[in-house]
Amino acid sequence: MNNDKPGPGAPHSAAGTGKRRPALTRHATGSVSMLLYFLNTAVMFPFFPVIGLLKLLPAARWRALCGRVLDRMATLWISINNLNLKITKRIHWDITEPEGLNSRECYLVIANHRSWADILILQKVFNRKIPFLKFFLKKELIWVPLMGIAWWALDFPFMKRYSGAFLKKFPHLKGKDIEITRKACEKFRHIPVSVMNFVEGTRFTYKKHRGQNSPFANLLRPKAGGMAFVLSTMGGERMKKILNVSICYPDGIHSFWDFLCGEISRVRVHIEELPITAQHLGDYLNNERFREDFQEWVNRLWREKDLRLSEMSL
Repeated sequence: MNNDKPGPGAPHSAAGTGKRRPALTRHATGSVSMLLYFLNTAVMFPFFPVIGLLKLLPAARWRALCGRVLDRMATLWISINNLNLKITKRIHWDITEPEGLNSRECYLVIANHRSWADILILQKVFNRKIPFLKFFLKKELIWVPLMGIAWWALDFPFMKRYSGAFLKKFPHLKGKDIEITRKACEKFRHIPVSVMNFVEGTRFTYKKHRGQNSPFANLLRPKAGGMAFVLSTMGGERMKKILNVSICYPDGIHSFWDFLCGEISRVRVHIEELPITAQHLGDYLNNERFREDFQEWVNRLWREKDLRLSEMSL
């Protein structure tokens, strides 16, 4: 994931602990794995824009039917990717999860973010157990070949984020990204969905960790706004549970290519189920007291997650 040297209190380095296989073997494994992911995507994803366009027809039941078909196709795509994972990798999985996960319920899924491999791991862990994961994506990602149009068809929320400097020059756009979040969540009010949020907002690197002066050993500072707006839109009535996921690579932090090459031998995942209560629902933008309380609650979750990750890395 990154080549930074770990700072004080950080997990051990990306080198791992086991003996590395010959370079030719590693890169051959990575190339085969990447080819299989590409072929699966190339075969499956041309159907997504077609059904996505059909879903634009103004009939609620028809749109719901198209949405279910798209989600089932995406679930099949993930199942094939999981088979790729099983064939090309030799990973020891240590997964702790709650009982009673249900594909007909709505969940907010939150997690730390160490590598692009996190997405494949989350899809493996949750496939067919909860509704298909919908990620918040940067608006620019809609132009990614194949994937962008498929994400659009699947109703992935595309976000336009504004920096503090930009909002100083154009203050009338303040809250616009929040409104986009709210409208995106409105699409999910009538179907089971799992909304995925990497609360740190970006992948962990030691450079970012130092730049933020993060108070956590294994995490960046959390950004509470996205969680708050998802919960204010869907929480309580449709969405009743949060799945708090901690992902750990005990042998160190690897690049995504190393993951494809089979260089990650152990993955630990801890899933904690949390109820959504009245204290998590409120006007994050305009109610200062609620915003401070919500941020403190998220920071408390992150302190607990930080300790858990330290234990999981042993």
